[in-house]
Amino acid sequence: MTEREQELMKQATLEVEKHQSSVQADKYRLDFHIMPPVGLLNDPNGFIDWNGTYHLFYQWNPFKTAHGAKFWGHYSSKDLVTWQSENTALAPSEWFEKNGCYSGSAIDHDGKLKLFYTGNVKDEQGNRETYQCLAESEDGITFTKKGVVLTLPKGYTAHFRDPKVWKHNDSWYMIIGAQSEQQEGKAVLFQSENLVDWQYRGAITGSHSDQLDEFGYMWECPDLFHLNGQDILIVSPQGLEPTGTYYQNTYQSGYFIGELDYETATYRHGSFTELDRGFEFYAPQTMVDRYGRRLLFAWMGVPEQYEDEHPTIDHHWIHAMTIPRELKLVGSKLYQKPVEELTNLRSEGVSYDRVTISEQGQTLAGIEGGAIELIIDDFAEHPNHFEINISETAKVVFDREQSLFTLERKKFTSDEVEVRQCALDELHSLRIYLDHSSIELFINDGEEVFTARIFPTGEQLLSFLSGQSVKCRIRKWDIHSIYK
Repeated sequence: MTEREQELMKQATLEVEKHQSSVQADKYRLDFHIMPPVGLLNDPNGFIDWNGTYHLFYQWNPFKTAHGAKFWGHYSSKDLVTWQSENTALAPSEWFEKNGCYSGSAIDHDGKLKLFYTGNVKDEQGNRETYQCLAESEDGITFTKKGVVLTLPKGYTAHFRDPKVWKHNDSWYMIIGAQSEQQEGKAVLFQSENLVDWQYRGAITGSHSDQLDEFGYMWECPDLFHLNGQDILIVSPQGLEPTGTYYQNTYQSGYFIGELDYETATYRHGSFTELDRGFEFYAPQTMVDRYGRRLLFAWMGVPEQYEDEHPTIDHHWIHAMTIPRELKLVGSKLYQKPVEELTNLRSEGVSYDRVTISEQGQTLAGIEGGAIELIIDDFAEHPNHFEINISETAKVVFDREQSLFTLERKKFTSDEVEVRQCALDELHSLRIYLDHSSIELFINDGEEVFTARIFPTGEQLLSFLSGQSVKCRIRKWDIHSIYK
């Protein structure tokens, strides 16, 4: 580790200590979501299950609640529910990364944990350079930088980043999120036999390709993996125009399902599907764990979307991760479910096995709290209309007549209401995680998912209303903190 890197890490530690009391005093700090100790958190990086420990790295600016020269922060866990904050993994100390250690991924090779990431460089005029870099560790805590392994190929702008690396048969592959010189978003494939020398295989899909028309000017954070006989490409395209209930955020995240031909480096795929229909979800990253599950973390935020309006800024921090989710391919759709281990965080519970929800609306004793899990299911009949009001700050609404599911919330700086919606014919179940200033909705066992930040001004209370009196089961648990 160079002196410059040691100095930057020291400065980051001092920044954590400087603002610790203010950060911890914030009523909007979360109990069971990963957050920055100070400053800004964004993309999940290097998510891996390595030597019996889960590692999650994250983009981190410790010095302000805005984007800048990113570090890699680091959490570890033995069980996905109790997390330990580790020393800073990467700091932007070298010439090839001086303006940020940008996003990337992790692999296990020859007993070492290897991180691939993008080094961001800008000159005094703001002109950008980009380098794909490698760092490695023998203990999973301290990393040695090996430098640049891939430079920018012809045909692309310096918006060329976020390497995801995996092994197929006897070769290593890397997918990069890119922008062509024609301002088109692309997913670009490389191949290597030794993780150092990388062969350009080409753009496997993207905007204005054989299978897509205009589809964004930049693709970020690609992740390509095999699941249930299909090759799935998750990507975060920038520049999609809103269409009906789709693409309502500043930038989107979603997936294609298809087949990658490794010999010809061609990817035949279907249409794009958004992963999450809520307000805050971006840059998801997946990996396979010790049990063979395909797990996902995502950033509970969106770049350039209300970021300067979050009230947590007053306490010197902003953003968090989603809860970890397991992906299942059901037919032609990815379902997301909270990982099973989250049930270990449950404490006191309240259950209403056959409660009648009336047209007048009602509250239920014990259905409240700052950090809770709520499951609503076992409907006696399919509800035509069902609402949950959350602290007069957010509302969940299902309307069967319109085949529409809606999440409403008040804007961060006013009482004006904004909505996100998806088509839904029937409501069978709702699983809701509320955590002081966040909500995650899993509808019909993860068929649809909504994620958002919400900032209630008072106690977090819930009330229920049905378009017709309907019987259902409602269960609620308080949720423990995930932090040691």
